[in-house]
Amino acid sequence: MSDRSIGSIQVSRLSRRDALRIAVAGSLGLGASGVLPALAAAAPLKGNIKHSVARWTFPQQSVAQLCQTVKGIGFAAIDLVGPEDWPTLKAHGVYSSMCNGAELGLTKGFAGAQFHEELVARYTRHIDLVADAGYRNLICFSGNRNGMDPQEGLAHAEAGLKRILGHAEKRGVVLVMELLNSRVDHPDYLCDHSAWGVELCQRLGSDNFGLLYDIYHMQIMEGDIIATIGRDHAHFKHYHTAGVPGRHEIGDQQELNYPAICRAIRDTGFDGYLAQEFSPVSADPVGSLREAIRLCDV
Repeated sequence: MSDRSIGSIQVSRLSRRDALRIAVAGSLGLGASGVLPALAAAAPLKGNIKHSVARWTFPQQSVAQLCQTVKGIGFAAIDLVGPEDWPTLKAHGVYSSMCNGAELGLTKGFAGAQFHEELVARYTRHIDLVADAGYRNLICFSGNRNGMDPQEGLAHAEAGLKRILGHAEKRGVVLVMELLNSRVDHPDYLCDHSAWGVELCQRLGSDNFGLLYDIYHMQIMEGDIIATIGRDHAHFKHYHTAGVPGRHEIGDQQELNYPAICRAIRDTGFDGYLAQEFSPVSADPVGSLREAIRLCDV
């Protein structure tokens, strides 16, 4: 990801955490002016794909402003929002399509047995928060290899997740492990190939565990996106988008054919959410989001 500016702040390889930190300053500026990006009336969405957007990709807007943005475009869900912001989403009639806040970050996950005690305590509490709020999906991570053989990490992840899976099943919450690339963005991350994640799903054997198939990350690691979706879609509970290379807009300036990919997702009968997770570089980020929704609304 190339350097770019948000307001007067220079950003290099913006992370979710960095973006959320910047959001406060950005939202104050927008709030003071009382100005949000103009939202032209859009044609109704087709309803075959349930759309969402990752909260961290719009750090210049407050959560309330982002709720207004997505409603103006014509959908009503935001990814990667924690309990502190759920009341704002509810006030705007926007759904938390992928909840977060239980994790210890991306590097300390269920593949590390040394993290299990803390993760089990945190996820047990958070499963109740998600269920009580009326939501369903809760993100989790494998964490890094840290020298482990992938099969060892798989065994650790299976053991750790089994300690909370029964509670998730009881409360109707789905634990969703994200597939991330270890080549560009997340060095040493263990769950970096769909085959590893699918094997974990098979070992756990529960409808309350599955994978977040991040199309951007898996294009970098393995490609063959449409064939993989056709083969393994039963294990994919959620999808993320972004352009390759660069993690920016998903139009024709990058290598993935998102309308074709979304048709493949639609044709599996998928009824979960597809969330835009690209980092906009356009001078009109809301316009970029609107165009991404148009491309994916098949």
